[in-house]
Amino acid sequence: MKNIIIENLKTLIYALIIAILIRSLFFQPFYIPSSSMEENLLIGDRLFVSKYSYGYSKHSFPFSPKLFKKRLFSKTPERGDVVVFKTPSDNRTDYIKRLIGLPGDKLQIKNYDLYINSVKIKKEKIKKQRTIYCGGEKLDVSFFEETLPNKKKYVAVYRNEGSMMNTDEYIVPKNHFFFMGDNRDCSKDSRFLSSVGYVKFENLVGKAQIIFFSNIKENGYFYEFWKWNKSIRIERFLKRIK
Repeated sequence: MKNIIIENLKTLIYALIIAILIRSLFFQPFYIPSSSMEENLLIGDRLFVSKYSYGYSKHSFPFSPKLFKKRLFSKTPERGDVVVFKTPSDNRTDYIKRLIGLPGDKLQIKNYDLYINSVKIKKEKIKKQRTIYCGGEKLDVSFFEETLPNKKKYVAVYRNEGSMMNTDEYIVPKNHFFFMGDNRDCSKDSRFLSSVGYVKFENLVGKAQIIFFSNIKENGYFYEFWKWNKSIRIERFLKRIK
């Protein structure tokens, strides 16, 4: 009996070690709790983030142990990547946003348009308009396809009234990045210097790659299979994140 217990404990320990290694070195699941990246990422989406995309820092591992100072196997992120990072304010909370500004970039919003290094980003309106939620608030919004300098395209959502019209110029420091949510008026991101601001390279956790599951919690829990037709978004399963 004693040998059986020991063997079972060994199996559990091995399984735990393997799970930690996979989570730390390869892929980690994340859950989307807010609408800051709508419509590309929806509340209830569950996705895999590749941990190896930018190399490894202390934040690649559970509890961010101080194992090393510099990033190992460092790879430079690309403008337009959807990235999970630790917020600079506490180095603990996970945020997911789109990488807009690279080190040395100058960014500014002028007359509702985004400028990078004094060049206006191409923004083409998509002919659809609807109401979305931002927390408990309803927003009347329009959808635009934006094209970054490296030709990366994505859908951005702007409030029809009360959108952020003009900002000061942001200058991204060395070894830092500037992030924005795709849902421009429902996102706490690098535009808010006191709460998020510029994000250090070492704070990057990984690149969002694919949605593996998605459900609308308000319409039923996963175990309520008789509600699956209303609660599970099957069309989002295995959807690549752009």
